[in-house]
Amino acid sequence: MYNQDFFFQALIYLLATVVSVPLAKKLGMVSVLGYLLAGIIIGPFVLGLVGQEASDVMHFAEFGVVLMLFVIGLELEPALLWKMRKSIFGLGGLQVLITSVVIGAVALAFGFQVNRAVGIGLILALSSTAIVLQTLTEKGLIKNTAGKSAFSVLLFQDIMVVPILAIIPVLAAFNATENLADTPLDKLTGMAALPGWAQLLVIIAAIAAIILLGRFVSKHLFRFIAETNLLEVFTAMALLLVIGIALAMDAIGLSPALGTFIAGVVLADSEYRHELEATIDPFKGLLLGLFFISVGASINFLLFIEDPFRIIGFVLLLVLLKFLVLLALGRFFKLKKGYEFLFAFLLAQSSEFAFVLISFSRQNQLFEEKTGGLLLLVVTLSMAFSPLLLLFNDKAVSPILARWQNKLDYDEVEAPEKPIILAGFGRFGLAVGRLLLANGFKVTIIDSNPANVEVLRKFGFKLYYGDVTRPQVLENAGIAISRLLILSMAEYDNALKVAEYVRKKYPDVKILARAKDIYHAFEFIKLNVKTVQREMFNSGLELGAKALEHLGFARYEAYRSARFFKHHEEEVFMELYGHWLDDKSRFIKESRRFSEQLSETLVAEKHFSIHEADCAWDVESVREEAAATLKSEEQR
Repeated sequence: MYNQDFFFQALIYLLATVVSVPLAKKLGMVSVLGYLLAGIIIGPFVLGLVGQEASDVMHFAEFGVVLMLFVIGLELEPALLWKMRKSIFGLGGLQVLITSVVIGAVALAFGFQVNRAVGIGLILALSSTAIVLQTLTEKGLIKNTAGKSAFSVLLFQDIMVVPILAIIPVLAAFNATENLADTPLDKLTGMAALPGWAQLLVIIAAIAAIILLGRFVSKHLFRFIAETNLLEVFTAMALLLVIGIALAMDAIGLSPALGTFIAGVVLADSEYRHELEATIDPFKGLLLGLFFISVGASINFLLFIEDPFRIIGFVLLLVLLKFLVLLALGRFFKLKKGYEFLFAFLLAQSSEFAFVLISFSRQNQLFEEKTGGLLLLVVTLSMAFSPLLLLFNDKAVSPILARWQNKLDYDEVEAPEKPIILAGFGRFGLAVGRLLLANGFKVTIIDSNPANVEVLRKFGFKLYYGDVTRPQVLENAGIAISRLLILSMAEYDNALKVAEYVRKKYPDVKILARAKDIYHAFEFIKLNVKTVQREMFNSGLELGAKALEHLGFARYEAYRSARFFKHHEEEVFMELYGHWLDDKSRFIKESRRFSEQLSETLVAEKHFSIHEADCAWDVESVREEAAATLKSEEQR
């Protein structure tokens, strides 16, 4: 018979996940906080549905951390690391080093032993990859200077997790010099009996074996498995690889995560990299979710209740120290125009990896139970505090910097008579600008990415560095007398801000805008911007037309279908806008009706082989179809 208690616990964990995580996402939080919230709710301090068994579940779920580091290794292509080496190892390396030293020094001042202070510094120096990447993606900041710098720092921090895992047992050994039986090496099969030089040779040999087998043997093995065309066998092989390496590392006294990370890096150039990642990912996600739920259930809220002001003080101190270090590094690496503040606010919280490292430190007895519980509280609250930091930057810091506009060294814009202003010269703006320039128009091009400006100037483009969300930049460009303002920026919220400002102050200026999607286009229409181009719409239709050709349509039929689709979208656009403005549910209903209507029309059109609107350029396709029709009639 099955174990009812086991299935009941599984039900509790799964139910907590499917309720709390989607709710957290709806509230704009990352999934990690959702899992922690689920653990807190089912833990002993709220509903009490789980108790001591949460720690046992956590030990099992820690294998998710091993899988996560294997996947991180797969994603770290050596070529990418080399290309980004300055920002990753320069900015990222200094951030971890300086922040660890500063936080460690503060921990020493609070009375912690040196080894524990070093551990606290290393753990709290890391920032949340999940929170920062979600924020960068949602706000469209991943490509700007602050976003790229933050990504480089996070990449280095992810790499540093493995060395920190290796350092923690060494730091913990200082707490157990009188009782070496507590150290990890004495749990091993005969390894502890070897002399130090022999232990070192075994470790080097094990790591070399992982690298050599991964480089020269694994691809033949995976090819043999892949030829079976059995997904479950490939999955079993992938898990066997990770579990085998983890056990081998544990047997020689190293962190299992270190071995799987190295294996991941070695396999990063393999042709089976993406299949391995896709195979491991579901197990990694499920076990990591289980791990974070267990962490949430084990958080000791009695510590917070005993002295809430001290805990909040620690959180604020941590955020302040990290912010100041990051701000100084941002200035040192020449992040300007307010990007240094955004960079610092983005990374000022602690990391989800901290939960892993704190748990590992507890197991190795680096921290006492109370210290570990205190660190868990500080990490959790700092992550929850992160959205408030970004809100403070948007609402308080950015407006203050905007008022210092006259002190910032933007390019002096030479405004011709009745200028055409193109704001944003990335992938989209580059196509727009080149077309206008090729037709002999003088265009005032402004871009807010200094690296982009520098590169494009080398190609002969005359463009200016500036932020068009600042009124002074627009005025210097001659917005008051401009023929056109073309908003081709990738920062969608900023484009709406510019459109709103120009509409209020210069209502007669014609504005053309790039929109992310139909909803973004509606926002522009709401601001009386009448010419809006959805960035992916036309290219999507062109690819769709080519797909129709490959599916048997003649070229003129595919072209006609795509053109009809486009005209239909343009015809119903304003009607849908009216529904979107007044009644969202009616908007959805009408969208479905129009889609069905379009489908019926296009299906009906297929019955007409030759149409009066067909284009003469596709004579060959028409001839081929006519010849096929005649041949068919002759056969009948």
